[in-house]
Amino acid sequence: MFIPQQKYGHESPGPSANSCLALWCSPKLYRSSFSWATIFAGAAWVKKGRINMVLRSSRVLAVLLLAGLTFGCGGGLVSSSGTGTTPPAATPPATPTALAPTAGSQQVGLTWTGSSGATSYHVKRATTSGGPYTQIASPTAASYTDTGLTNGTNYFYVVSALNASGESANSNQASATPVSTAQPPPPVPAVPTALAATTGNQQITLTWNASSGATSYHVKRATTSGGPYTQVSAPTSSSYTNTGLTNGTTYFYVVSALNTSGESANSNQASATPAAAATADVTITVDPTKTKPISPWIYGLNFYTGISGAPPHLTLDRAGGNRWTAYNWETNASNAGSDFLYENDSFLTSSTTPAEAVRSFVAADHSLEMASVMTVQLQGLVSADESGPVSTSNPPDLTRFKQVVDKKSTITPAAFTETPSTSDANVYMDEFLWTMDQKIAGIFGANAPLPTFVSLDNEPELWNSTHLEIQGHSPMLSDNYIAKTIALTKALKDQFPNLMIFGPVHYGFQGIYNWQGELSASPDGANWFPDKYLPAIKAASDTYGKPLVDVYDFHWYSEATDGSTRVTNLTGSTLTAAQVQAIAQSPRSLWDPTFTENSWITNDVLGEPIKLLPRLQAKIDAEFPGTRISITEYENGGDNHIAGTIAQADNLGVFGSQGVFAATMWPLGTCPYILAGFRAFRGFDGATASFGDTSLQATSSKVQNVTVYASSDTTNPGRIVFVAINRSTSSQQTAINGVNLSGTASVYQMTASSAQGQNPIHPVLVQQMPVSGSSLTITLPALSVSTIEVQ
Repeated sequence: MFIPQQKYGHESPGPSANSCLALWCSPKLYRSSFSWATIFAGAAWVKKGRINMVLRSSRVLAVLLLAGLTFGCGGGLVSSSGTGTTPPAATPPATPTALAPTAGSQQVGLTWTGSSGATSYHVKRATTSGGPYTQIASPTAASYTDTGLTNGTNYFYVVSALNASGESANSNQASATPVSTAQPPPPVPAVPTALAATTGNQQITLTWNASSGATSYHVKRATTSGGPYTQVSAPTSSSYTNTGLTNGTTYFYVVSALNTSGESANSNQASATPAAAATADVTITVDPTKTKPISPWIYGLNFYTGISGAPPHLTLDRAGGNRWTAYNWETNASNAGSDFLYENDSFLTSSTTPAEAVRSFVAADHSLEMASVMTVQLQGLVSADESGPVSTSNPPDLTRFKQVVDKKSTITPAAFTETPSTSDANVYMDEFLWTMDQKIAGIFGANAPLPTFVSLDNEPELWNSTHLEIQGHSPMLSDNYIAKTIALTKALKDQFPNLMIFGPVHYGFQGIYNWQGELSASPDGANWFPDKYLPAIKAASDTYGKPLVDVYDFHWYSEATDGSTRVTNLTGSTLTAAQVQAIAQSPRSLWDPTFTENSWITNDVLGEPIKLLPRLQAKIDAEFPGTRISITEYENGGDNHIAGTIAQADNLGVFGSQGVFAATMWPLGTCPYILAGFRAFRGFDGATASFGDTSLQATSSKVQNVTVYASSDTTNPGRIVFVAINRSTSSQQTAINGVNLSGTASVYQMTASSAQGQNPIHPVLVQQMPVSGSSLTITLPALSVSTIEVQ
């Protein structure tokens, strides 16, 4: 990962083939004893520039090193024990702690703090303090209920933890005496609070805070304030839409909560006056005849298992970044380059089992029902040892690295093996993939339910800076890179014909535009790097007989600013109006021909809207049709503000509507509001409800204020899901027209107000209303994301 500087021009030297680059550095955990939260806390003050990184002082660096932290770019967050999974324990687990009993009638419930690495526990019981104890159960979870006991007898318990290496010592002793008790009736539920009424055309929607223990509610209505009230409904959820009302009449409501023990007192009174819908502020026109399939792989993260608060139900995980360029799969040694001292080490895993750093990553993804993106090494050299810093005075020091060979048979007739020699000079890439397929069969197949995609290294335009230790001071020239790509992809596809390969994995706009200054590109010309790369790969593919690169991949950290500060640096909880809009509008640069962001890209290079995805798609259609697009690192700022939620939800909507094949967001820090954007599309009901699998074209009359993404569901005909984004600072009456709707519309929302106190931040059900016909009108709160499910 690399975050380019905000602009170049007369203030600083323009990029060139001989640019001396320094990188923005993302947080990395160098020793496994530190938490991910520690990593992200340490990253808050790091400057994210395109070329220049200011080293604060040797004292700051010393403090960081002593703290066990390393700051890097795209290197991935992984512990030294592996990439997302725990290797087999070498010692018995620690002794369980905090054993606590709860007595019941003829039973005792036990809970304890689980032991890391434990696969099961032994629960032991005695009738005298201190034992002797008898084993009575072997649960795998950190709890157990001992039943069939004698009331009035005191029982004593201890617990030990086990794994394949043995058994821990016993825990603390805990005792309890079962007693005969009758189950008391539940208390009458609390009075419902925060009753609110929202007016509509001949209807009023009521919402309130749910009461603990309530099984249903009584909704009561009157036409005079204070009643008398008449019960009009008995819903089981904390919302209700009262339809068939008279426009212009004011109605007054209260709500009570019920369970088997009785009924609470009435809530506060709320009132509203239904009225015919006003003229909409924004009109959304949906054309259900213009559709695109939505790829399942756009809902992804980098290093998923290392992200605190990562949303559930995501689909793709990537192991990529600078850390993987010099990864030696035979020994698991690697070198993070400029991210950390240019040192060879065992950061990815301490295991010496070949390919274990990648195998454990893919296996962890499979356990979460996620597909994976793994990295293969293209630069040419990988770490030969784990012996620390490598000299960069005259790079590369070939005594510290081994040569990457694409195809083993070009060097030796020896067969593939899962345990290759580590004493020879070469590391074979086709053997790497063969070994992975032996360890997890079928992951590169055409019909793999959880495929593993292959990424051609990482950000090659920057290797003479990010990986000075192996690239040296001379940049990787585009011709050389293309030739290396063709050679490696042929070797890999000889072994796995259905393999899906991502390349060239640009670091950002300037890599796409002119290969970091090497090419003479013009804004609207057919002389960008893709115009050179795509025809070359197509010609080689035609000769080979199938596509050698399947997906055109790049990284996109928004360069938009509020006029001075880049959005990726706007991470605080308090932002100015200009900062909020810079973040919330920034995803429009991916597609919108009417939007010009404030950045060095538009101000100094293009002089016009970026509209990156349509530009790239047009080049693909002209030069290598059928190639797909992926964005395997991206972020737009707003880590701790609702603007971040808006931008991330907008990104996901853009990916689906523009036909992006795969996307994996890279968090630049602790970013609960950005991660919440995924929840607008995945699990928005708190369970498993998700956006549909088919995009319906939707256009907005005021896209600067409101955009709506529409979807249908091939597995559930008639189900329509919208994600409506209001990036303006006022509520917007929004009419959605053009698609037939029938059933109930459930509205889930995220606003600055609803997010307060939430952990994690998630959509809240605010309204349910019957719908029919081809029009839906809804009021979208200011700065909000609303998911509307109709079925």
